[in-house]
Amino acid sequence: MAESSKRSSLRPILWLCFWAVVVLQGYFALRIALWTVIPPSSTAFMRAAQLRILKGDPGASPQPAGRQDRLSAAQRWLDAPWLHDWVPYDRISPWLKRSAVASEDATFLTNDGVDWTAIQQAWQKNHSRRDERLHRIIGGSTITQQLAKNLFLSPQRSYVRKAQELVIAYMLEGILGKRRILEIYLNSVEWGEGIYGAEAAAQHYFHVSAARLSPWQAARLAVMLPAPRFFQNHLYGPYINGRTGVIAARAYQVQIPR
Repeated sequence: MAESSKRSSLRPILWLCFWAVVVLQGYFALRIALWTVIPPSSTAFMRAAQLRILKGDPGASPQPAGRQDRLSAAQRWLDAPWLHDWVPYDRISPWLKRSAVASEDATFLTNDGVDWTAIQQAWQKNHSRRDERLHRIIGGSTITQQLAKNLFLSPQRSYVRKAQELVIAYMLEGILGKRRILEIYLNSVEWGEGIYGAEAAAQHYFHVSAARLSPWQAARLAVMLPAPRFFQNHLYGPYINGRTGVIAARAYQVQIPR
């Protein structure tokens, strides 16, 4: 009797959780459908960066804000560099498109938003003794998965977030298609502290528009994508120089959406 009563009391809670998940997925789908005709004004990762800049200290816990605190936060906001300019797909250098695909997702045109082989390989490498000892985290995410995470989710790693990322990735593929996915990705991805999108990156690092990036400039930007804030201060280090040559060579063989 007590067991039956307990089950009855849990049933409404389970239904509430179920419908909360359904509504959340519907919200994501509606937002994505809207982006078929208008570009996203910001992403979850951009908003997290803005909050980090306002706090001044990424590890600081929130404290009650007095007038002086609010003034200093406002000043940090005004002083902080923030570059983001949307440009249409046709005004982004084809070399940047090719280089990004070559660097981040070689099967972009043929996968369905998720590369299960890459995920399995990343899992195995991340749990190998060598990689655990070196504290290296190897990603297995496609460009579509990266975009899903950037648009909606937090940087924190968890199995729940990864599962949601996969669901959103399939939504993006089904609603937007490859060309629009790559367009939004290149316009919203981070290329350094406060630097978002291809146009901002091209202007900041090379003083040219995104449309005029050379193959080598595009390859260098693509190499930055896994760790943009690190490479921002190591733009011509030995690793990035060598990797740029590799990506520039691969870019000639890469197919991209027209």
